[in-house]
Amino acid sequence: MKYCSDLTVKAVERINEKYVLLRLTQEDPLPKMQPGQFVEVRVDDSPNTFLRRPISINDVDRVNNELHLLVAVVGDGTRHLAQLTAGSKLNVMYPLGNGFNVTSVQSRLLVGGGVGVAPLLYLGRTISEMGGKPTFLLGARTKHDLLLLDKFKMYGEVYVTTEDGSEGERGFVTDHTIWQKQKFSLVSTCGPMPMMKAVARLSASLDTECELSLENKMACGLGACLCCVEKTNDKGNVCVCTEGPVFDAKRLTL
Repeated sequence: MKYCSDLTVKAVERINEKYVLLRLTQEDPLPKMQPGQFVEVRVDDSPNTFLRRPISINDVDRVNNELHLLVAVVGDGTRHLAQLTAGSKLNVMYPLGNGFNVTSVQSRLLVGGGVGVAPLLYLGRTISEMGGKPTFLLGARTKHDLLLLDKFKMYGEVYVTTEDGSEGERGFVTDHTIWQKQKFSLVSTCGPMPMMKAVARLSASLDTECELSLENKMACGLGACLCCVEKTNDKGNVCVCTEGPVFDAKRLTL
């Protein structure tokens, strides 16, 4: 079931100079949402923003009836979202797409880079609530680019890599020693495509299943505009917004 609702902005939290966290709510209970799904938000009063903006579902707080969106402030549309205030209304079309695999919650490694860490928090919460304890591996350029570490630590063990070595182990996420120390049943990853390709190849070499959350540009979120097409090995070209955004790595040419 999809909804198009005017949600109320409960708070806008500044994470750092590049990111804000939008906490949205409504009077009725929020609908069921799967980790890995996304929303399309309408950006009003922004003359240069004609299309909705796709944003991953960062978290769903059922106790406080809140939907959390982690927004990277990179253009006119997202700058406008960062300037919203408590009490404002935001038109949201949601939940869209297909999410991560949650049929198995044991021995899970969740790998994120940059703003790609966003959907992994709700995935981690879901795995934890189902009785599992996920392991998070989060990468960034520097320690100042790491996001929401305290929240990730609420649901599992957190390991970090930074390219400059300012936090955690130096290097990329695929360089971390956790890959040699532990065996995982499933790796879920989201972030820049080169990072996800490297994670998928490493997972394959370790005979570990892997799923990727793609970040193709999505204008409509419903499969109508055909701007987010990705080639798959089984169905040819498909729309990421409807077939994904999460795909089994074996379906993609990486």
